[in-house]
Amino acid sequence: MSPRSSSPKPAAEPGIYDGLLVVSSAALIAGIIFLAMHLGNYGWEIVG
Repeated sequence: MSPRSSSPKPAAEPGIYDGLLVVSSAALIAGIIFLAMHLGNYGWEIVG
């Protein structure tokens, strides 16, 4: 337990791993979108 006089620490700035997480998530989403578009050429439809 921290003492009562301790002040809260400021939030940490995003690091390289946070940037890599964003890049990999965007690549995953883009890959799913492009796969769905490509499968549309074969008559595959997104159920919706």
